[in-house]
Amino acid sequence: MKRILFLTLVAVMLPLVAQAEFFEKVGTYGAQFLEVGTSARATAMGSAFTAVADDASSVFWNPAGLVEVRRNEFHVSQVEWPADMNLSSAVLAFNPSIIPGTFGISMRALWLDPMIVRTAYEPEGNGQTFDAGSTSFGFSYSQFWTDKFSAGLTANFIHMGLAEQSVNTGSMDFGILYRIGLRDMRLGMVIQNLGGKITFDERAAKMPTNFKVGGSFKAFGTDHQSLLIAAEFQHPADNAERSNFGLEYNMRDTFYGRMGYNLGYDTDGFTWGFGTVLKTGKYSRIITDYSMVDMGALHYVHRLSMSFIY
Repeated sequence: MKRILFLTLVAVMLPLVAQAEFFEKVGTYGAQFLEVGTSARATAMGSAFTAVADDASSVFWNPAGLVEVRRNEFHVSQVEWPADMNLSSAVLAFNPSIIPGTFGISMRALWLDPMIVRTAYEPEGNGQTFDAGSTSFGFSYSQFWTDKFSAGLTANFIHMGLAEQSVNTGSMDFGILYRIGLRDMRLGMVIQNLGGKITFDERAAKMPTNFKVGGSFKAFGTDHQSLLIAAEFQHPADNAERSNFGLEYNMRDTFYGRMGYNLGYDTDGFTWGFGTVLKTGKYSRIITDYSMVDMGALHYVHRLSMSFIY
């Protein structure tokens, strides 16, 4: 039964992968904010999170990992992006007792400070300003199909605005996770941002579809410490293939040290970060994560995330 389910899921994914081979690497792609990593934990590990996903932020990386959330979890994250851009995200993951599986409700918003209207005759501005930003709202569901297989789906509603113009569209993410068991080895696949074209100011743009496959395992583990190693490969529609590698050191389930590397990107390079866990009750805890990503000429990008489990 497990083998049949595995072959069925692979059969579903393969046509999507084959289709990605025909995506043009040129042209205009919209909704680029969907490609910005939100979780400080994931980005500290070089964004090699497809097979690691096991918390509320899984809705942004691989929704199949959302099923690992055993209790209610509220996750928030803030990213300081170059050029005075800010990206905020929030996720509420919960397990209703009457329905199997885990649900997630998410939001992410990219906004810029009000910008000055400049013209050829008034290069310093004419006293007016305009706003620009993008927002997405998502609904996710994940469930175990066997004791080792889980699958997840996220449906997104997307709104983008520039000055007095705006556009609404939708996208979908689908992922699977297989837990091998040996050394906590996991394999994951996800295809993100599936959707139609976006028409903005009479210009058509494609969704930044991305296919990812990754794996993770524990290099060693004791009652007091462990080391997790992860790697993944990406096939984005709007760029060349790229790879991500990451490590996570766990000390007594209280302190986490992380580092990673992004290969094949225009700017990203080394990443690092850390996390702490504060137990506030028998089952409740507060998790704080920080990451820093080296973006070369664009300097460093900082992320801060917090999760409340209750």
